[in-house]
Amino acid sequence: MAMNLRLRDDQTEALKLRAEEEGVSMHAILLRAVDDYLARTAHQALVRKAAKEQTAKWAELLERLK
Repeated sequence: MAMNLRLRDDQTEALKLRAEEEGVSMHAILLRAVDDYLARTAHQALVRKAAKEQTAKWAELLERLK
């Protein structure tokens, strides 16, 4: 899927410098950033889901411990 990404001038320059330092394309860095974001937020969603499930499971006990 193709898409346009509009970066500020300072972001473009920083990305260009980083790509040159790493010897990769700006595109490769952006793909890596998207993958990192998706993995991190997927993990956070799993943690939130587990916390809600455990809170519901142990709600009565948690209430008595107040």
